[in-house]
Amino acid sequence: MVDLDPRYRFESYVVGSANRLAVSAARAVAQAPGSAYNPLFIYSSSGLGKTHLMLAIGHLARQLQPELDVEYSTVDEFVDELTNAVSSGTIDRFKHRLQGVGLLLLDDVQFLAGRQETQSEMLRLFNALQRSGKQVVLTSDRPPAEIADLDERLITRFSGGLVVDVGVPDYETRVAILRKKCEERGVQFEAGVLDEVARIKSGNVRELEGALNRLVACQALGGTAVTARNVRELLGDRIETPVRATPVGGARGEEFASFLADVREVVAQHIETWRVRVGEAMARWRELGYKTGPLERALQASEAPDVDALLSEQESVVARLQSLAQEAAKYDAALAASELFFDPDRLSEAEMAVVRLVGGAEPPPGPSLAYSRAEFEVGPSNQLAVHAADTVIEEPGKKYNPLFVYGSAGVGKTHLLNALGNELLAMSGEAMLVACTDGQRFVDELIAALQEGTIERWRARYRVVDVLIIDDVHLCAGKERSQEELFHLFNSLYSAGRQIVLSADRAPKAIEGLEERLRSRFEGGLVVEMQPPDHVLREKLFARHLATARERPDRALVDYLASRSVGSVAEIAATVERLVKAAEVVGVPLTASFARKELEGSISAPAAARVIDGRAVDELFLDEEKVIWDWPDVAGRAIEEFR
Repeated sequence: MVDLDPRYRFESYVVGSANRLAVSAARAVAQAPGSAYNPLFIYSSSGLGKTHLMLAIGHLARQLQPELDVEYSTVDEFVDELTNAVSSGTIDRFKHRLQGVGLLLLDDVQFLAGRQETQSEMLRLFNALQRSGKQVVLTSDRPPAEIADLDERLITRFSGGLVVDVGVPDYETRVAILRKKCEERGVQFEAGVLDEVARIKSGNVRELEGALNRLVACQALGGTAVTARNVRELLGDRIETPVRATPVGGARGEEFASFLADVREVVAQHIETWRVRVGEAMARWRELGYKTGPLERALQASEAPDVDALLSEQESVVARLQSLAQEAAKYDAALAASELFFDPDRLSEAEMAVVRLVGGAEPPPGPSLAYSRAEFEVGPSNQLAVHAADTVIEEPGKKYNPLFVYGSAGVGKTHLLNALGNELLAMSGEAMLVACTDGQRFVDELIAALQEGTIERWRARYRVVDVLIIDDVHLCAGKERSQEELFHLFNSLYSAGRQIVLSADRAPKAIEGLEERLRSRFEGGLVVEMQPPDHVLREKLFARHLATARERPDRALVDYLASRSVGSVAEIAATVERLVKAAEVVGVPLTASFARKELEGSISAPAAARVIDGRAVDELFLDEEKVIWDWPDVAGRAIEEFR
């Protein structure tokens, strides 16, 4: 079974008097599979468009019912798959799959003739599909009753729905077909050329296309001007019926063989050998629906190019476009069928389209909303890093790219990076895609993608971002595959002018296990250190944390706390929490004196005088190690340590 050729749709099928009934029946079947004309049997001589019509049914049915399982196969392909299933012992699986099909399109059923075993299997399948109300569409070069050596039961069933034929197109239809083909290929002829071609009698549409192919070759490759007066001369006053070659893809193989023969005949008379090869390659790719810009430009060159390399590059680019189209089809079938994936000159555009498609479907992690720029305090110890971050916010990707911030744990790197990401989102109205992750998560996601076989999807999530922020990037060091992926991601974003912001616990040159190619890139922007909080910053942070704890600190308390050296912002928060709880336990206000005693280990009784045995006793005369306070709550009387 093969997928449906995206070129063959109702929109590209020219309707005339000779095929109008067949087209109407085909549309009815596509709009309501299994409801009318089941089976639909379309027959005609070779080259009149019955395969095109069958595939158009499949496309329209899928469009209207995306969940419908549509299968297309030629009889030869059906026989091959059946034979393989028998030889591999998977015949039951083969039957089960086919019986679950909602719309079966079977091409060239005349080749069932003489294949008795295949006919028996086809009869069983046909009965099963009809019993379950599934739609069957068949094509042949003759009506069912005229297929030799065909089981009478199959003839009866094939004839049990609607049998329609596709006739030879009339003059008007031939002109319409020629104009449609020229439009699809992007070629133009002077007025009257196509009318003259249509006047030449032809047995089928394929012969008509063969004549058009020859004129295209004459005009594009032979340097001969095609006019209404010389059309018959160029075509020999008649259209030659193409020689039937061994089918490669059925009718399409014959059509291409005819086109190629026409091109060879023309170019051999006028062009050098290398131009012949390029011309044949152009014909082949155009036949498959692909643009040939690189090959066309090569033909215009005055000197011969490296033809092998040129053709190999075209092959490689087309393969990449096909891969991208398959990936796009997982998310958006309409996009996968667009011209974007049939033009080698638009490869980078196609890649970005898929990246954005996948990235939009599975966006990477963003910055934490818990961190804001307004709540980030600035002092001499972090002033340079904050200034750099603010510059990035104003002009992402323009200056300080990459920005690498390093410092010991707890100095505020994570806060700053997440705040930077949130500011960019706010300024862009969330139109900007900001990825914010950490080194360990980056590694874990990569491992999961490798296990699940979704590495391309994982890459696409990050390649689509406008800003990449990785906290603790040093955790990628020593991990070969993670560094490999980070290297390519870095290059992709940097070359596109996207902003990159990184943090680590040390400078790039001090990170052990970091590959030199990453180290040099990290150092290529701005590397800035965030040091432990200085006195100015400690004052601001202590005041903020005390206010958050609903304390009203006096200046002496803030000055005292700020005078103490701390290693991180986290330590400041922990200190405030400890002091607030200690003051609550003792039941006194949080003052500089209390903080000093709590933090320096010289705790005394509360400042207010206490009454013992009916006498007021000043705290200065109490022995701190031998006092039992007179508290109303018995459970709280014995206290060994206030901390």
